[in-house]
Amino acid sequence: MTLKQTSLPHSARQCTARPTFICSSSSAPSTGSNGLNKRQTTIGRLIEEQGVLLMPGCYDALSAKMLAKAGHKSAFVSGYAVSASLLAYPVIVDADTGGGNVLNVQRTVRQLIAAGCKGCFLEDQQWPKRMGHMRNKEIIGMDDFAAKVYAARDAIGDSDFFLVARTDARGTSAKYGLEDAITRANLYMDAGADASFVEAPRSDEELAQIGAQTKGPRVCNMLEGGVTPLHTPEELQAMGFHLVVYPLAGLYSATRALLDAYGTLASEGTTRGDLSKLAHFSEFNELIGLEARIAKEEALTKGPASGAKLHVKVRATLKPIA
Repeated sequence: MTLKQTSLPHSARQCTARPTFICSSSSAPSTGSNGLNKRQTTIGRLIEEQGVLLMPGCYDALSAKMLAKAGHKSAFVSGYAVSASLLAYPVIVDADTGGGNVLNVQRTVRQLIAAGCKGCFLEDQQWPKRMGHMRNKEIIGMDDFAAKVYAARDAIGDSDFFLVARTDARGTSAKYGLEDAITRANLYMDAGADASFVEAPRSDEELAQIGAQTKGPRVCNMLEGGVTPLHTPEELQAMGFHLVVYPLAGLYSATRALLDAYGTLASEGTTRGDLSKLAHFSEFNELIGLEARIAKEEALTKGPASGAKLHVKVRATLKPIA
């Protein structure tokens, strides 16, 4: 295995005395015929089974449950969505820049694994970062971020955890941004990522170029109102993508529904004339499994079946005989 030493940020040099390395292309994880790493993960297996994996975004526990009720096998927790809501128990989470230098990245990854997450996105923006389709983004050096990817891979070890390396380089230059983004994506795959993610391509031509010129599994982000054209999973699969994220469809739909419901209350003072747009009490209880929990509570409260006696043995305190 060929290793290359890379420069670390000043903060990282203060924290560790030993050098940090990134893998060259000769040491990249081996891949199968479909471009996936042979090392099996839950997300990788779903991609193999389905060909292309659709991952709707959820933003709290309720949206995650509704997503599962609709029949989806995986979910994505968007950092942008979470900042506007509460954190759900995720499948793959947006870990932003990883929380700092290479050591902070390792701590973040280990915490996510301990929490039961199945993967994360790490990105090469400078902190404070911006949402991917916003303007005025800045990125760190590609070698610096490759060191973060290598550190994350070291922390993952043999865990069931899918690492996506995201680059925001496309948004930094209209002339050179896409070329830089493709170079970065390939470097990050060599450093140990399971998939690459070039954020915010501007056209179908750019999507096709990313699909043709980047290594391994590729992630595409579909944002309603964003800069990337919207496509179905099948259309993106034909362009070379393996994982499709709709991170904010749930949040935006819920926002519209909340606005409508609160607007009705503000104008009418009641929802009785607009009940078709709401989940009713019994329907909602069924969706969240409340009736099953109540039945379980009642069964435990009533105790043994009718006619049976409940015997409880109590050990008495021993007292010396006078």
